[in-house]
Amino acid sequence: MMLGFLLARAGVDVVILEKHADFLRDFRGDTIHPSTLELMYELGLLAEFLKRPHQQVTQLGAEIANHPVRLADFSHLPTHCKFLALMPQWDFLNFLVEQGKRYSGFHVLMQTEAVGLLEENGRVVGVKTKTVNGEMEIRAALTVGADGRGSIVRDRSGLEVIDLGAPMDIVWFRMSRHGSDPPQTLGYTQSGKILVMINREDYWQSGYVIAKGAFDEIRNQGIENFRRELADLVPFLSDRVSELRDWKDVSLLTVKVDRLRKWWRPGLLCIGDAAHAMSPIGGVGINLAIQDAVGAANILAPKLSANQLTDRDLEAVQKRRELPTRVTQKVQVLIQNNVIGRVLASDHALSVPWPIKLLQVWPALRRIPARAIGMGFRPEHIRTPENLPHL
Repeated sequence: MMLGFLLARAGVDVVILEKHADFLRDFRGDTIHPSTLELMYELGLLAEFLKRPHQQVTQLGAEIANHPVRLADFSHLPTHCKFLALMPQWDFLNFLVEQGKRYSGFHVLMQTEAVGLLEENGRVVGVKTKTVNGEMEIRAALTVGADGRGSIVRDRSGLEVIDLGAPMDIVWFRMSRHGSDPPQTLGYTQSGKILVMINREDYWQSGYVIAKGAFDEIRNQGIENFRRELADLVPFLSDRVSELRDWKDVSLLTVKVDRLRKWWRPGLLCIGDAAHAMSPIGGVGINLAIQDAVGAANILAPKLSANQLTDRDLEAVQKRRELPTRVTQKVQVLIQNNVIGRVLASDHALSVPWPIKLLQVWPALRRIPARAIGMGFRPEHIRTPENLPHL
């Protein structure tokens, strides 16, 4: 959606496909990072964007073995918004659709699912789609796979996937939030258990981290046992764990970390999770996807406008965005294997790791994780022009 908006804004004719009738998916990336908010500022849309309901997070904290710790402080970032904004992804997408409608080349087709690629002489020339009215072909000078970690476009492309592995999955659920609850978004960690709780004002969006493939065993132990584990880990939830009536109230996210060796084929480009599925660590997947979109638009908009797109332009997008992807994934895998994996496998009392102790002794060090999470590696900036007139 971000790429489509930026290309249409630059005068390129764009068709965006969404297989559902709306954007109301739950448990998606709801974190809007300072770098994304900076892009909204560069587009002149920040004030309007921040009118949408959201929560602002200036610090990230956790509780490790009953010890509260502070992990990141966003207040010193070199951005106009020195906070994370928590906003449902459907609000973000609807905002981009509303803004995109100002441009004549911006088209969104709802209930239209890409199910295959159109190819001619080894080149992708569009997609086959399934709609409520039957099948339809859409031809394009460039097809972009931005359909997430379960990407149909990537699957049909035949591009090679490098699997980096993940030792965990996440069980997502909602829990009501009371006025006496802590105000911050927090993580709770004890031996063998990790729970992340995101403040959504009237409820907690909660993610219970489990060992890879352990969900069937947890289900077999029963929902009552699951409730007890939650209450033991976060005692103030004891009076509401009964809100989880059965397993229909939870959703399993199978975590995977991978990337394409090559992000493109003639006529085809993959970005975001379709090019590189990220771990949920730091909530940076949505940020990286947005940065991909901006980097791609900066490179491709002038070439598409002039009908001069070449394979080298697609290669340039990967070259631009692959390094920050690799660095981010390397950090995520390091944390997965050396912190999360060990915690989940542990059966003895935890202590606060020494790097986190340093963050408590020298608060200025919290700016380092804040910059890595809030801005990422190689943040992009708007380089595409606004092609007037509007509709």
